Amino acid sequence: MKIKRNNEIENYIKQKQEVSLYELKDKFNVSLNTIRRDVNELEKENVIHKVYGGVVYNSSDKTLAYEERNISYLKEKQTIGHYCSSMIEENDIVYIDSGTTTHYVLDQVDSNIHFTLITNSLEVMNKAVMFPNVTLLIVGNTYKRSTKSFTGLADNEIIDKFNVNKAFMSATAFSVENGASNSDLLENKMKSTICKRSNHIYLLIDSSKFGKTSLFTYCNAPDIHTIVTDENIDPNQLENVRNKGGNLIVVKNHN
Repeated sequence: MKIKRNNEIENYIKQKQEVSLYELKDKFNVSLNTIRRDVNELEKENVIHKVYGGVVYNSSDKTLAYEERNISYLKEKQTIGHYCSSMIEENDIVYIDSGTTTHYVLDQVDSNIHFTLITNSLEVMNKAVMFPNVTLLIVGNTYKRSTKSFTGLADNEIIDKFNVNKAFMSATAFSVENGASNSDLLENKMKSTICKRSNHIYLLIDSSKFGKTSLFTYCNAPDIHTIVTDENIDPNQLENVRNKGGNLIVVKNHN
């Protein structure tokens, strides 16, 4: 029975990539102490590693994991990003978050306009250098291969002084109850600080992210000004967000 449960837990974590201990407890209908013992055994086998409040699945190739996420829902992510391209205007101060959707925002921005761009995303940096009139500011001093992003607690002191017009944010998961969340504590602190310094927060997430919660909330749902997603969103999730007063834009895919 225990071996079967451990196998089921391993498969569940592999599917979710990151999950809280409380979610595992509820999912497998056992006590928190039992889940902790099961998790400890999986950690000894190098299947997972523990983070504050939960666990993350150990991938054998973190760079490949990013590429796999990038390919997943590719058309939807491109459509969401391209829709948001028109939101960047002359002399804006913009933050573009790391993620597999947000970097598409730059694909259709007028290359001649002047704006300031702040980012911790390697993908965004590579695209931004092609814009001759963009002032590019990079935050984070430690490179994380699994997300192609830079993090660093010291940079939070710098970020806390920024005045951002528009922040284009990513998330591992979103729910009305727990807002936008992710699984990395250092990235979470950076995201949270940026959101506090931004006049308008755009959350760019594909429809698969709704109704889920990751380990750490970085922005509560009422503080997100606009959510942009694709047309495959579950109607119940759409209704739930809008009933709570959320501004949600559904973008249709272009064939």
